Amino acid sequence: MDKSIRNYVSGKWVDALSGRRFESRNPADAREVIATVALSGREDVDLAIGAARDASRAWRLMPAPKRGEILFRAGELLARRKADLGRLVALEMGKVLPESLGDVQEAIDMAYYMAGEGRRLSGETVPSELPDKDCKSVREPHGVMALITPWNFPTAIPAWKLFPALICGNTVVLKPSSFTPACAAALVEALHEADIPPGVVNLVNGPGEEVGEYLVTHPGIDAVSFTGSCAAGERLESLLGKLHRPLALEMGGKNAIIIMDDADLSLALEGVLWGGFGTSGQRCTAASRVIVHEKVYDRFLEMLTQASARLRLGPGIGPDTDVGPLVNEQQMNRVLEYIRIGTEEGARLVRGGKRATDGGCGHGYFIEPTLFADVQPGMRIAREEIFGPVVALLCCSGLDEAIDLVNGVPFGLSSAIYSSDVNRTARAERDLQTGLVYINASTIGAEIQLPFGGWKHSGSGHPEAGGRGGALEFYTRVKVIYRDFSGRLQKAQIDQ
Repeated sequence: MDKSIRNYVSGKWVDALSGRRFESRNPADAREVIATVALSGREDVDLAIGAARDASRAWRLMPAPKRGEILFRAGELLARRKADLGRLVALEMGKVLPESLGDVQEAIDMAYYMAGEGRRLSGETVPSELPDKDCKSVREPHGVMALITPWNFPTAIPAWKLFPALICGNTVVLKPSSFTPACAAALVEALHEADIPPGVVNLVNGPGEEVGEYLVTHPGIDAVSFTGSCAAGERLESLLGKLHRPLALEMGGKNAIIIMDDADLSLALEGVLWGGFGTSGQRCTAASRVIVHEKVYDRFLEMLTQASARLRLGPGIGPDTDVGPLVNEQQMNRVLEYIRIGTEEGARLVRGGKRATDGGCGHGYFIEPTLFADVQPGMRIAREEIFGPVVALLCCSGLDEAIDLVNGVPFGLSSAIYSSDVNRTARAERDLQTGLVYINASTIGAEIQLPFGGWKHSGSGHPEAGGRGGALEFYTRVKVIYRDFSGRLQKAQIDQ
């Protein structure tokens, strides 16, 4: 498979002005080129932003329900192409096919959900303190949005940003990860075929250091939404704070599952396997820490050791694959370095810990599912995001200590507790300092009809997705309107 991916500017697929290209390769077999991709420069970003600005007024004035109809058509196109798009995600990003299909389904769900929001973009009307006067607030778009998206959810996360931004009346310039450009192009293709007006959606490809930073700091951009690493997100904060430019950040996590002594251990085991090794640990919500009550620690460790040994590595498109590759060589080497650090710090390596090369894995970026036991809270593998198939087990004496361990890291995205005691779980959901809390479920599996976002270093600005406090809060500004129809000067908040 080798296809040509171009930029999308003003309703047309175009090459980069320089004519330069780069390759997107299959992480399960680096010999295979998935696509050759336009390598954008600053002049390409200028054109995309110019197109978005030119289209902004007409798109803002289009009635929101009409904008919703376009999103609905895009959702229908994605649904019809789900099987092909899922296979593309598995090939380009590497996650196993059921997860890849789920990635596409999230994009479909978000299209339908936000299409419906076109008839619900509500403000509020309140009474005035003066006669013959009314007061209301309305939502208005920012203008031109820059959207920066990562590689681990190559259709879902772009959809999480594109569809809310569009339904609110913004035009957009999307810069996807350079590791998954074909997936982003397929999403934009659906919007193109759904008759999105020229210039409303624009796509530029290229590295974040050059294209991304120039895009988000460009004077033609009104607001920015970013999902990616903490280092990159914190740099954007420093850059955009000086510009007073609205910014929403979704960054990393060091998520934990608490397993109490009264937990259903078989259920907890499934949650840890899914949370720790699903997507090869390459999720911001991955369960990289498991905090187990001392009464069941040894038993659960044995269960997890045996179960993780049965996980099958291979290409994401393989029908029997449980764990796919890391996305690229750089990420694989980063994870291997953390495994070395964990061993050096004194954690007990129970299984895994090496690059996998057998069974068709020799030309890809595979790491064995890795399990550390007897991990101490101060170790780097217990505090820093690894973003790979590495799970660290910590021991606790009770719920209070477990909650302190969860909260004692700089991140605060997702957490979970397994317990049959409703009072314990109530205390946990109250005291865990994370944006997402799961009861008797893993740390992954957010639903789009509620906000998605983290606390502390895991994110800032408004969360993603739907519900009150979700994406629509970020992709709009509030305008308050006072209308006085008394025909005389009335002074509000003045003692009469």
